[in-house]
Amino acid sequence: MKLRSKAAALLLLALAALLLALLSLRPGRAEPPEPPAPPARAAAASQRHPAPVSARLPGPGVPPRTPRRRPRLRPRASRRGAARLEKLARRPGEARSFHAALPRELWIHLAVVACGNRLEETLVMLKSAVLFSHRKMHFHIFTEDSLKSEFDKQLRQWPDSYTKKFEHKIYPITFSVGNPQEWKKLFKPCAAQRLFLPVILKDVDSLLYVDTDVLFLRPVDDIWKLLRQFNSTQLAAMAPEHEVPKTGWYSRFARHPFYGSAGVNSGVMLMNLTRIRSTQFKNSLSPTGLAWEDMLLPLYQKYKNAITWGDQDLLNIIFYFNPECLYVFPCQWNYRPDHCMYGSNCKEAEREGVSVVHGNRGVYHDDKQPTFRALYEAIRDFPFQDNLFQSMYYPLQLKFLETVHTLCGRIPQVFLKQIEKTMRRAYERHVIIHIGPSHLR
Repeated sequence: MKLRSKAAALLLLALAALLLALLSLRPGRAEPPEPPAPPARAAAASQRHPAPVSARLPGPGVPPRTPRRRPRLRPRASRRGAARLEKLARRPGEARSFHAALPRELWIHLAVVACGNRLEETLVMLKSAVLFSHRKMHFHIFTEDSLKSEFDKQLRQWPDSYTKKFEHKIYPITFSVGNPQEWKKLFKPCAAQRLFLPVILKDVDSLLYVDTDVLFLRPVDDIWKLLRQFNSTQLAAMAPEHEVPKTGWYSRFARHPFYGSAGVNSGVMLMNLTRIRSTQFKNSLSPTGLAWEDMLLPLYQKYKNAITWGDQDLLNIIFYFNPECLYVFPCQWNYRPDHCMYGSNCKEAEREGVSVVHGNRGVYHDDKQPTFRALYEAIRDFPFQDNLFQSMYYPLQLKFLETVHTLCGRIPQVFLKQIEKTMRRAYERHVIIHIGPSHLR
């Protein structure tokens, strides 16, 4: 019985093997012919995104799966126009790698003139620019020979995470017309250099000039956007010298023509250098228009005994005769002690916060306006790699509590509002966008 059982089992196994062999020889089960080789571009795509094994090799008895249609890839633009690139450059949350590849013609150009004891002040201004800004910048630093090496040394010591946001070039102090020593001593040391920037920076289209005592409380990108608001005749932008004309200096004491009813302040000045170089300016010197460079020396010679504020007075005279060439931006972009020391009179700053601080009258270095000094010292002493909130914003709030005995110190929210917005945007960019909201739950 045992032998018969074993024989029956062997017979059943043999029959099963025979049945499997016959099934494998059924028509229609042959392997499908190999498809033609895909184009090189499709082959490369399949290598980048291989299909799962189960999709490529169906098992026995499993009908082949109908391949899903691949989503059509968007055609890549061969060349984007400058306007398209600029739009991408200003998109919130754009990856940092894009800014590294931003064409040079879309960089922000920032110029400053520093002579005498203005080294530290200038470095703090440049530090405020890189702390809050996103787009790549080119710094044009005009200074005396004795300060060139120190500027270069200090800027190269900044951390890589910040130095990759800018390039810098250092220029000597030069004046293309007239007596250089006379120009150099006009008002503050070397300040008249700004009048010659359109002549020197021939390859630069647009420029933001600031005095050394300026601090940025929001990205430089934002004031740079004001260039887009110029109409077809405007070629420069400045803020009013005073908000209340009847109490302003120009309206009461000036002995020369000046722009508008209160004059303009040149401590923060946007310039379309291309337009300046190509414009013939109306003037009181000749019946015909004069080019910018040809106008500077005769204008100075005519009014040098009547001007008090040097190159700023000359700019006021120029735009008095050419008002259509000037765009006037609000006081929040050039906020000075005059805007709060006698009471708050900059409505835009009250509403939106101070964007650019201009600490003229030496307020960063004395105790007359401690609110301005606190801002300067907070940015100066901030360690680059530290947290902005913990190491700058919070200590700044504490310092402001010590300034409430002054009128400027009684409105701390005016100075803090834009810093808060900037920190919020930085948080959204680097945490929510780069890490992802799912990781924050």
